[in-house]
Amino acid sequence: MTRLKEFFLFCSGVDSSILDKCPSDENKYIGIGATVFFTGVLAFFSSGYALYTVFDSYFAAIAFGLVWGLMIFNLDRYIVMSMKSYGKWWRDWMVAAPRLALAVLLAVVISKPLELKIFEKEINAELVQMEQEVFKNQEDLVKVRYQSQIEAQKNEIASLKAEIVEKTTVRDNLAQMTLMEADGTGGSGKRNMGPIYRAKKADTDKAQAELDALLAANQPLIDSKERSIQELESAAQGDIANLERTAYGGMAARMDALSRLTAGSDAILFASIFIMLLFIAIETAPIFVKLISYRSPYDYLLHEHEHVFEMANKERTTVLTNEVTHKLKHNTEVGAHAVKAKITEEKAVINKNLKEKLDALGQGSLDWKVG
Repeated sequence: MTRLKEFFLFCSGVDSSILDKCPSDENKYIGIGATVFFTGVLAFFSSGYALYTVFDSYFAAIAFGLVWGLMIFNLDRYIVMSMKSYGKWWRDWMVAAPRLALAVLLAVVISKPLELKIFEKEINAELVQMEQEVFKNQEDLVKVRYQSQIEAQKNEIASLKAEIVEKTTVRDNLAQMTLMEADGTGGSGKRNMGPIYRAKKADTDKAQAELDALLAANQPLIDSKERSIQELESAAQGDIANLERTAYGGMAARMDALSRLTAGSDAILFASIFIMLLFIAIETAPIFVKLISYRSPYDYLLHEHEHVFEMANKERTTVLTNEVTHKLKHNTEVGAHAVKAKITEEKAVINKNLKEKLDALGQGSLDWKVG
């Protein structure tokens, strides 16, 4: 029990040496540490499931899930550990605002894969329908690629058959007129096979000959085009059969399925929102606990501890600053005095040399006058 308590205190980021002086705050930080720890555990399961849908490997899912869970645990621990109570609500909220935003972002990231797991059965049913839609779209694209060629062949066949039907109609009409002329039910109204009958018979025979010629020309074309249609349809069916039908159930597809489910069902939508809000509440709970709590003995002792170091550091830096300032002032004044003395000395030397030269010149000029 003691080890578990120490572990949760470690998770909360509390300073044990300071907390030992105020045991009344111990339960508070044990609760905060437990929340941080279980948030990391949930992050591990969430990322493990998400990565399993990507890699289809338990080893990869556990390895990457463990890394992700530890990273979330470390972030949460740092967020809680870095928050300090200053006793001023506006300052505390300013400090907490970016941490709250980060906590909400982490909660959304953690909750989404777990939502996918919670609604897994509904998502799998939706994935079946989505998979059928995808395959149907692929089949339609294949059919569209061949449809224009098939329609062109069918139109040509219809045109060729229309010519045959037209010639057949002309032949049938002429044959009927010839028959009516022969039995006297039409034409001249006389039952005989006279010159009128023979003329109509010649027209009928000519129409039959034209029909036979047209059939001989068009029928092979019709048969060829029908074979072409069958070949195109077979090719289309072959392409459809060769379509790659991989498993449709990756991370993006599952999120898309969940989006479709929430768009079509208010119950799933509200459930998804409540799950996300639950994780946001869990993730932000330690921050809100610190915000709404009064300054505890631990906060005062921590402030005192940090203040001692702050003042000591300020004292050391002030002393060092003064020493450097005095040293600079001393060096500056000594240097200035040395320069001034050196200038005076050099002036004296120059004046002495100049005087000696002038004296020498004066004596030399006098000797020149006397001589």
